[in-house]
Amino acid sequence: MTRSRKEENTRETVGAFAARLVQAKASERQAAKTNRRIARNSDYRKCLADLAKAGIRPVRKSDALRMICCHSKRSGHWKHLRRHPGIAYVEKDSRVKAHGLRLCGSSSGSAAIVRRKFGKRLPTRKAKYAAVASCPPKAPWNVCRVKSPPVWSATRGSGVRVGIIDTGIAKHPDLSIAGGVNTIARGRSYADDNGHGTHVAGIVAATGRARLLGNAPAVRLYAIKALDKNGEGYISDIVEGIEWGLKRGIRVMNMSFGMTENNRLLRDAIKRARRRGTIISASAGNSGKGAGTLDVPARYPETLAVAALTRKNRVASFSSRGRGIDLSAPGVSILSTWKNGKYRRESGTSMATPHVTGCAALLRAVSPAITATVAGRLMKASARRISGGSRAVGAGLLQASPAVRALSRNG
Repeated sequence: MTRSRKEENTRETVGAFAARLVQAKASERQAAKTNRRIARNSDYRKCLADLAKAGIRPVRKSDALRMICCHSKRSGHWKHLRRHPGIAYVEKDSRVKAHGLRLCGSSSGSAAIVRRKFGKRLPTRKAKYAAVASCPPKAPWNVCRVKSPPVWSATRGSGVRVGIIDTGIAKHPDLSIAGGVNTIARGRSYADDNGHGTHVAGIVAATGRARLLGNAPAVRLYAIKALDKNGEGYISDIVEGIEWGLKRGIRVMNMSFGMTENNRLLRDAIKRARRRGTIISASAGNSGKGAGTLDVPARYPETLAVAALTRKNRVASFSSRGRGIDLSAPGVSILSTWKNGKYRRESGTSMATPHVTGCAALLRAVSPAITATVAGRLMKASARRISGGSRAVGAGLLQASPAVRALSRNG
């Protein structure tokens, strides 16, 4: 086939792409027989033009990744499109879920349900603990356990931009929000309507103005709302959030969510963020011993996969096991900020992950040029060795102060 003939077929297939990919009208988008599909293609501009001619506006698009996401009928001829040389891949716009267990009771679960599923070792909200030695006022035990306070004499993370890709962040006396975006509904508020994102944000960066200190209290905190009020979200919304953050110089990101299946678009977006120098912390998942593998995106080597520990430095019963765990941090009954100006104890690998994010921000504050690879190596080399094995706890318990000291020694 000559090149001109191949190009002609490519143009025809792009036209077919526009006709086949989006057969659902706006009023049909939530119908049972439609779903969201992602396509990454080399003829990105041509495809957008064909869609526009057909009166179709993509649900999401990414110029950087040459991605288009649209609603479509489930019966579309995807095999034909996948075979076309101009299409890199077509896949379902999968959904992820936040990795919080909601120990304290909510519409989505209760402490009793969690204990039945994962055993009696999980403490309830009423559990009381002795004060941690040498822990400064307003710093909770978990922040002291990972040794963030000793770093604060040198830095509290000032100037480092941290993106929390989650359910948003609510206004709170102990949080300072530099900005944000709602990728679910453009132009709408990034305020948290679930609570999970606010809780994660507090573990990273609670300011201590009222009651609580996070691991890096002075960072510039950005809310990237890509998960809805139920703690769920589409991959395309998350990818848009990653791109939004990269454009604004955010090079430390927290991802306390996951799913079981792989997703090429998410992997591509994370690879691109890593090439741009972004340190990404990701929660391992809450499937316990039976998981056998980590959730995505923690499964990807471009992220720092984080497991959850109990107060006794043992792997939490719910924490997913598998190859690729990098670090561990406290993740059981963690007190942090919540919506409506409240505080709440939550458990999950979601709660462990922001400790690593906070440490990454402290490292970046001390050395802005540090690469994601070096930051990860420092944190793992400085971790406290604990029992459980690498498939459960990785290199061990995160230790921020030794990691920062090692960075200072080595320049």
